[in-house]
Amino acid sequence: MTFHTESRLTRTAAATGTVTRAGTVTRVSSVRRGPVANTVWRVRVAWLRTRVAVRAAAGWLRDTVSPAGAVLALVAVAGLVAGAAYGWVEAWAAAAVAAILLVLCVPFLLGAHEYRLQLVLDRDRVVAGSEVYGRLDLVNAGNRTALPGVVDIPVGAGLVEVHVPLLRGGAHHSHDLAIAAERRGIIDVGPMTVSRGDPIGILRREQRWPEVQRVHVHPVTARIPSMSAGLVRDLEGTPTGTLVDADLSFHAVREYVPGDSQRHVHWKATARTGRLMVRQYEESRHARIAVLLDVDRAEFFDDDEFETAVSAAASIGVQAVREGREVSAGVGGALPDFGGDVLTLRTLPTLTPRAFLDAMSGVESGDRVTRVEQVAALAAQTYEHLSVVFLVTGSQLPLQRLRQAAVALPAGVGAIAVRCELGAEPSLRRTREVTVLTIGALGDLTRMLAKGVLG
Repeated sequence: MTFHTESRLTRTAAATGTVTRAGTVTRVSSVRRGPVANTVWRVRVAWLRTRVAVRAAAGWLRDTVSPAGAVLALVAVAGLVAGAAYGWVEAWAAAAVAAILLVLCVPFLLGAHEYRLQLVLDRDRVVAGSEVYGRLDLVNAGNRTALPGVVDIPVGAGLVEVHVPLLRGGAHHSHDLAIAAERRGIIDVGPMTVSRGDPIGILRREQRWPEVQRVHVHPVTARIPSMSAGLVRDLEGTPTGTLVDADLSFHAVREYVPGDSQRHVHWKATARTGRLMVRQYEESRHARIAVLLDVDRAEFFDDDEFETAVSAAASIGVQAVREGREVSAGVGGALPDFGGDVLTLRTLPTLTPRAFLDAMSGVESGDRVTRVEQVAALAAQTYEHLSVVFLVTGSQLPLQRLRQAAVALPAGVGAIAVRCELGAEPSLRRTREVTVLTIGALGDLTRMLAKGVLG
């Protein structure tokens, strides 16, 4: 027996030689052990090989033998034991029937799969309530005839089964399928599995294709009016009442004070008054919008109400992005299980409408999430120079908490709460801190904003 030895003191007698071939030097060390040591070493090697073989056999049985096949094998063994021990004819008969069934199912496993699979979906983004159509192409790439089988395609939490007939070498089989995208979410299609087995489902063989395709089911959105006419602090809209030393909207002139730039000196007023006068402006800013979605399950009456809130937030955000506004969108993050005051704000991408809708597809409600007041406070710290903040929530959130969320925003920021209550009459309520817009359906959002709620 040979093995590599380390350079250390040992009582084992070793003979070392060197073999050179094609410029490669290999050092081989041989060690002579006693008979007891060799026996122990062989037992350990045999035990390790046995463990590996048992694990491989167990894995093969787990993947090949179905629960029904395991029951048949148990009946066969129990029948043989009972028949041999007690001479029961019934036990011998049960064991014989079980063994015959197992033997008859073995031929269905013979041969190997040589399939080529390809699943092509017509699109990877749809709106909730639509369907995704796909086509499965399967080719027997081998020269031998392939027995019938089944292609299992996981679709979200469901499973689509496509039965494949007997295929000669080089034969082709196609199957059209439709995936219903009834609700918003993310649907993973795959990985596919080709299984082949006996007609009664005792034994089977499987071959997996690891590819997974992802379909984003976007929320339903409503077309809302342009926000350009209603948003304040817009570069093209109404200036703010804040007076600054330099901007585009001229307000008045005032007397010069040390530190003012000479570029803003108003020479006509200086000549008329005899004192150095400078221009003063009203501040005007580009509108920065934040859309904050409440994801606390306790604030919504049911899942449909939450979906309406998601659609309302998506409609506002998409419209703002399409208009070229600077948009920030966020939802409350999950609270840690170990407790504590760890509050998180999850920011959604808003670079393009598609990226924003993809992110909205994966938004889910939860029981332990950051509350809307805390989300507003975190947004005030995270998003700079906000003009208008939309707080989208459900019917179970009290008005007092909406006011608290609005108070957490910086001074001068407009707060608009979109409260979703299915079946309710659309209404508008203004308070000193927040404007509360109640909608009973997604279409109410369009009508209410068209009335100049943002003005």
